[in-house]
Amino acid sequence: MAANERALVWGPTFEEMLHPEKMPAAVRKRAVEAAKTDPLDPVNLFNITWKDENCRPYSMVLPKELTGIDAPVVVLYSKDFPTGSHKVGATYSVTLEHQLEGKIAPGRDTLVYPSTGNYGIGGAWVGARMGYDALVILPELMSQERFDRIASYGARYIKTPGCESSVKEIFDKCHELRREPNTVILNQFEVMANYRWHYFVTGNTAAEVVRDLGAQGVGNGRCAAFVSSMGSAGTIAAGDRLKQLFPSCRIVGLEPTRCPTLYSNGYGDHDIQGIGDKHVTWIHNVLNMDLLVCVDDMECKKGLQLLTDPVGMAWLRENGISEENIRLMASIFGISGVCNVLGAIKAAKFYGFSKNDMLVTVCTDAIDRYHSVMRQLDERFGGMTREEAKLRHETLFLGQRTDWVQEGTRLNRERWFNLKYYTWVEQQGKTVAELDAQRSPAWWEAHQAKVADIDARLLTLRG
Repeated sequence: MAANERALVWGPTFEEMLHPEKMPAAVRKRAVEAAKTDPLDPVNLFNITWKDENCRPYSMVLPKELTGIDAPVVVLYSKDFPTGSHKVGATYSVTLEHQLEGKIAPGRDTLVYPSTGNYGIGGAWVGARMGYDALVILPELMSQERFDRIASYGARYIKTPGCESSVKEIFDKCHELRREPNTVILNQFEVMANYRWHYFVTGNTAAEVVRDLGAQGVGNGRCAAFVSSMGSAGTIAAGDRLKQLFPSCRIVGLEPTRCPTLYSNGYGDHDIQGIGDKHVTWIHNVLNMDLLVCVDDMECKKGLQLLTDPVGMAWLRENGISEENIRLMASIFGISGVCNVLGAIKAAKFYGFSKNDMLVTVCTDAIDRYHSVMRQLDERFGGMTREEAKLRHETLFLGQRTDWVQEGTRLNRERWFNLKYYTWVEQQGKTVAELDAQRSPAWWEAHQAKVADIDARLLTLRG
């Protein structure tokens, strides 16, 4: 080991993140305690899981009084992950796999995490916990809370021009940084470890929730649809696993109406932070997607304010939602989480789902990242009133429409897939042969199958 290098820090396996009861008992106990007393202790890597200290999934069946549909909508929520977002899992898996392969070493390498938000926050936390100099690249117009969180974890950041959909500027900065010695780009949009974490950990956790709820009489024990907006398109990989377990499951992808890249080769700026990055990512299995739905960013922000503002919460209370559910919803949703729910309502109405057809989606982060955005809404539209709360509930949730919907026909899937060429072959150095290989389900299955080997190697090194 070189003089400036440090001892390697290892965290949990994929299997342990799915089933935290399989972690070494003493380590898990220390991790659960550290979550409350020392959240920057590296042992918190063993808190990267969708389950609480009692191994119960972080999940909620949304009240019908909110959604207005008979089909149950279940959300997995991630506010209790070490960074308050499930993206820390993908960041950990990307960093872990690079370290397993000997491509990076703490004390020697700077790890660069290109992001529009939560992946970068995850990189700031994971990189520093594993002993690396972590550098996050983030568009300058993201919420101030994101930059504050990155700095609090001991990482640095670079602001690039633009907003959520300005990913080309992030890539340009990555090309520049690659020329610097001992600088490694961990590109969430490209690295299959991101896909693997969500396929295995998020997908199998969602399946467990669906089956458990079915046993309780909620739904029929099968997943009718998995709904996810696309940023890096990591989360939507869970749909690939759910479709394997429940063959009739539809995978529903969401993007902003103001940046409808897959929907109509469109472009533009929007403010659903974390999604709609104006390109089709390398890790997105678009040929397996069944439905594409576009959601308006202002509807998502106004919907979040309804769920988190005291006046909005009072309106929901008047309309039959329990105090427990109101308080939980106010704590688990961020902008993209509301987007996912609005998309799920659209999909349920489009497909004509009934009370037996369960939809699963994800709250990717929570309100703690968006207080500044909520203040901007107040400044622009005035404070929430009872009349405004009523209007938002009735139009944004109960009255959600089935416009901006596109089915995954053979021709649409081919068009979605072909859009990868312009980013990954023309700009990022992939070959046409590499791209065409993704047309085969076997390509994706080979990447899924690597989980077992990665776990075995990690257990050997961990001792």
